[in-house]
Parts: sequence; C-alpha cells; structure tokens
Amino acid sequence: MELLLVEDNSRISEFVLKGLEESGFSVVLADNGVKARDLINSRQWDLILLDIMLPGIDGIELLQYIRYKKIHTPVLVVSALGEPGDKIKALDYGADGYLTKPFLLKELIAHINALTRRANLQYDAASEILECGDLKINIDKHRVERGGVEIKLTIQEFKLLKMLMENKNKVLSRTQLLDSVWGLNYDTNTNVVDVYISYLRHKIDTGSDSMIKTIKGRGYMIESDES
Repeated sequence: MELLLVEDNSRISEFVLKGLEESGFSVVLADNGVKARDLINSRQWDLILLDIMLPGIDGIELLQYIRYKKIHTPVLVVSALGEPGDKIKALDYGADGYLTKPFLLKELIAHINALTRRANLQYDAASEILECGDLKINIDKHRVERGGVEIKLTIQEFKLLKMLMENKNKVLSRTQLLDSVWGLNYDTNTNVVDVYISYLRHKIDTGSDSMIKTIKGRGYMIESDES
C-alpha cells in the first residue's frame, strides 16, 4: 500500500514513517504543501495522510485542490487542531477522516485500515450511476442531477446523498450516516446529520414533498416513487 505523508514537523514525521514502514506500509514524505501537490499530481496513492498547518500551501487548500482535480484518493487529516469547527471544515472540503494529535500508532493504523477498507468496498459495490426516480448520481464524475438539471453539492452533501441512494428505501440511523460520511469516532452528540439532510432537501426537492423521509426515532430514508 502506497501512502503519502504530508507533515512538516520532523519529530512527528520520523515517528510516523518508522512506525508505518515497520507495519508493512510504503510511505513517501512531503514536508510542505508545494511538494505534496507535486507528488499528488505525479502518481496515484492509496491514501494521503495530511496535516493542516503546512508551509507553502496549507492542508485545507490541498484538500480543495485534490477534490477540484477529481482525485478520489482517501484523505485522512492528522492535525493538532482538535476543535469541532476544524474537523467539520476539513470534512466539508473533502477529508474522509480526521485524527487529532497526539495519537497512538495503533490508532493511526486503525484509521488507515478503516478508510482503505471502506474505499475498496465502495469501489467494488458502486455502480457508475445511482437513480431514485428522476434523481441521478454519476459516481465517477461526482455529478448529481434531477430531471436533467445539474445540482451542485459539496463533498459532504454528495457523500450523504450517495449513502442514502445506495440504500434506497432502507432506513439509515444517524449513527450509520455519521460513521459512513463523517468518519469514525465523530462526536455522536452533534446534529451535523440533521443539518446536512436539511441542506440536501433544499437542493434536491422540487415540491412540498421531500424525497428524503424522516423516520421518527430511527433515522432517514430516501424513498423511490417506484417502490
């Protein structure tokens, strides 16, 4: 497995490189944002470990760049910034997981394994096009349209809608959605799922009746007219 580590703190990068290589991973280090951008452009990676506070180009800018270029490599942010707002910002810009420093090596490896496992499962299971009535998602192109009209979604909105459509006519709990879209160990007391469901409804619904149903006490479900 080929990992790109983007970290400017030499003490941390030495610890991570040594630990991951001893655990069987192949890791390349970029100690600034510009070098990381060049390495991201030059080859494919199985996963990117990304610090936020970097010289040259910071981690949030790199996240935006990665997703703008339609590079779907899983990105695990590893940062000393541990406030909920920092995590939400990174996830909104396309991170697949967030680990706060300091951390145990075993914890880092668990996150890496979980993200790569999830990415492989999604790749194997996902069809190129998901449909629910006149709502369509093109997974490869990250394009959403309803009735032939394109709908612009953020990365997190896209992930949430994709999860719902992959489980069409099935109820998904808030915990299931939180884990799949925002990653492991996210604060279970947050209302982020409800907020993003509201965002999606505002963007995809064309009438008074929402495609995304609230199932009281259980969670959410996207309902097909064909069911």
